[in-house]
Amino acid sequence: MRSFPKHLVAFVGLWLAGWPPAVRAQAPSPEDGATLFPGGALVSYNSVFTSRRAAASGAALYPTFGHDGLFTFSWGVRRDVQVTAQLPVVTKRLDLPLGAEEGGTGLGDLQLHLKYRFLRRDSERGTTQASLRIGPKLPTGRTDLRGGTGALLPASRQSGSGSTDLFLGLSLTYTGVLHVKRLVADATAGHLKRTEGTQGVRLGDMTEARFWLSYRPYQTEAVGKEWFIGPSLSWRRIGRARARGAPLPESDESALFAVLWLALDFPVARSAGTPLGAERRISFGITRQFVMHH
Repeated sequence: MRSFPKHLVAFVGLWLAGWPPAVRAQAPSPEDGATLFPGGALVSYNSVFTSRRAAASGAALYPTFGHDGLFTFSWGVRRDVQVTAQLPVVTKRLDLPLGAEEGGTGLGDLQLHLKYRFLRRDSERGTTQASLRIGPKLPTGRTDLRGGTGALLPASRQSGSGSTDLFLGLSLTYTGVLHVKRLVADATAGHLKRTEGTQGVRLGDMTEARFWLSYRPYQTEAVGKEWFIGPSLSWRRIGRARARGAPLPESDESALFAVLWLALDFPVARSAGTPLGAERRISFGITRQFVMHH
């Protein structure tokens, strides 16, 4: 194994306002339609701290504090084919009356993705790339966390889901927007099909779409280091959860969000069974690319 010459990318982000639970963490690069070069690989760590006010209705479907430490490994198996494994360490906590709290920490569910780039078109303007992603989310996470009284915590506050789910996604990247070399348009859409998991709970299917317009104000000549900023628009739909076949009230949601990178993330439109209240999120991470073989 030989290191790729100083290809180190660090990324830091700050979001303020409402945001529903994410299917996956933001990739270390805005060019999601691309794949790694053959024999190339990367390891990354992304840490996301989330806090929100409890719902006014008193519903406790979502924790008031969460931390996801996401470890990612990706490998360019061959040209246009990439495999990725993601394993989170998850902390969830719900603030209770009189200063009490309830929650725990454990491994989350392992996600495996196969990514296939079916389109790459180069021009003087830049590159157009499109790829498909498919893979399972496996029930490797903890589902036995207990509260202070020894009672098993609800499924929504367990680190794992206990279910085997399937993810399918599509990504499109267009570099050189308006013939500006470092301006990139990136569009992604994904759907997570869920099955019944721990405690007989089947979380709602999740569909999301995002458009991100990013710009690199800093980039070294060999692309060893780079920094990117830019706004995005996201839509997300969470289906209604079910417990042993019976629908759970106030568990579905549709939301449209506008995001200003390193500034304000605010809801444009929202239809939800229960308001989640204002949510604050801080995310930072680091990525290292290297060569596994030639």
